[in-house]
Amino acid sequence: MQVILRADIESLGRLGEVVNVKPGYARNYLLPKGLAMLATDQNLKKFEREKKKLQEKMDAIRFAAQELAEKLNELEVVLPVRVGEGDKLYGAVTAANIADKVAEMGLEVDKRKIVVKEPIRALGEYELEVKLHPDVRATLKVKVVKHGSEQVQEETSEN
Repeated sequence: MQVILRADIESLGRLGEVVNVKPGYARNYLLPKGLAMLATDQNLKKFEREKKKLQEKMDAIRFAAQELAEKLNELEVVLPVRVGEGDKLYGAVTAANIADKVAEMGLEVDKRKIVVKEPIRALGEYELEVKLHPDVRATLKVKVVKHGSEQVQEETSEN
């Protein structure tokens, strides 16, 4: 089934491209969410008329993502965690934990956009990728420290 994309979709294509997709994907996801429209002659003409508005909207979203990426690149997130014997974590640090901590610092990031390739199960410093937009990526520095350690107390006394 051929559709015209009304937004940039990372795994599929760019705004305005005509792509082939499976009918179920188009019917159940792309069309109801307004991300695509059927590729007919009438819809192609309609799309050309509204393309400028859609492009301006996509540019605004990309610009906002770039601003957020600049802030995230400068940010260092310190996560205090409880540990057992041998400094082993009780569980793992998840993208949701990181997103919550970033929200406490005043920036909103969806947990699904934070890429944690392997579960964080040890103390240390990590650099995680944040996919904010198909064209925009940020690197977030995360420091996992022992709960109640001197480093965490220093961080909180500075703020």
